Amino acid sequence: MQPADRMVSMAPHDHGRDPRSTGECVRSDERRVPGDVAMWAFILAELLVFALFFSAYAWFRHDERALFAADQARVGLEQGFLDTALLILASAAAAWAVRVARAGQAGMVQRARRGLLVASGLALGFLVSKSMDFVDKFHQGLSMSTDDFWLFYFSLTFFHFLHVVLGLVILMLVWHKLRPLRIFTDDSLNWIESGTAYWHMVDLVWIVLFALVYVAR
Repeated sequence: MQPADRMVSMAPHDHGRDPRSTGECVRSDERRVPGDVAMWAFILAELLVFALFFSAYAWFRHDERALFAADQARVGLEQGFLDTALLILASAAAAWAVRVARAGQAGMVQRARRGLLVASGLALGFLVSKSMDFVDKFHQGLSMSTDDFWLFYFSLTFFHFLHVVLGLVILMLVWHKLRPLRIFTDDSLNWIESGTAYWHMVDLVWIVLFALVYVAR
């Protein structure tokens, strides 16, 4: 063996280095599904419930086209666009937080927390906006007993409203749990991925709801 070859063979390798010493994200590369499997099961169950709601809405709308079309003109399309924009921006902020968490670099925990905080603020903005919409509808004398359209309108939007509340609570819980950390581990990455997955479900459901209740004629 030549001296140069001997030097190469004797060079230190980094197979046993501790990622914590370099500030890298400590997590396994074996995970395939982002987030917790139990959360995904919960998300699928929620989607099934909303799918049943939407199917019922479509069925009644098919039988009462004129009534639904007349009432849809009163829902406030501009309000719907505002609420949609708030939720989409919240999802973008949450997705950015997950991307930061997966970067595997030191100092990313606080950046991810800021993303979650922005998402939570936008979610709160949606809740305020939707609450004002409910108050406005009630002042117009509209309620679930007005007719079938308003029965579905208030049922669907309020049911979704409750899911936004839950999504906001989940995001804030994750934000709080990440507070003392310096780097992401498998568990902490799982928290933020699971919370964001649920939030994306809430956003997806609203987009379908907005298309059916606000836009489709």
